[in-house]
Amino acid sequence: MNTEQTDQLSGTRLAPYIQVATCLIGKSREGGGNMFRHQLDTMSILIDYKYIDSVLLKASLIHDVLEDIPEFNHNLLLSIDIESHAVYNLVLEVTRRHGEKKPDFLTRIIETGSQKAKILKVADRISNMISLGFVNNLEFVERYINETEKYLLPLAKEVNYNMHIELNDLVNSRRKYLADYRNLGNITL
Repeated sequence: MNTEQTDQLSGTRLAPYIQVATCLIGKSREGGGNMFRHQLDTMSILIDYKYIDSVLLKASLIHDVLEDIPEFNHNLLLSIDIESHAVYNLVLEVTRRHGEKKPDFLTRIIETGSQKAKILKVADRISNMISLGFVNNLEFVERYINETEKYLLPLAKEVNYNMHIELNDLVNSRRKYLADYRNLGNITL
């Protein structure tokens, strides 16, 4: 990271968004881990890939709040800072709408999502795939891997080739996990 990027990142006030994300503490994930830590992991992935856009980082911290806490008062988000409206709109882009099926949701992001929404969704999926290594529901793991291959790998290739490589490596390692379990003969789907 160069000095200009460090200066830009140092001026980003993330604490209010982290505070909002704390409403996810204790909320478990089907993909493993808890929702609060997933928000922080997603932001860390973005920083690791040198994304320091303040709106993108703030949205990464709260990207699951609206979907996972339906009763959350979104007006609280709109009054945090000068970027609140842009952050809120980005979070809406990556939030699954009521009744929206997962394939339609992912297709919407691929076809009409902003560049930031696409980047955020790829970072989100990298975090999810890392957690997937701790999931014992093999049917869920297989479905999630297939979904990642079909929708997220092409999207990752479009937005950041290095993220694509990491996501592809995660897909391959999770496929190996499934094959190893099947070869043991102890588990059937």
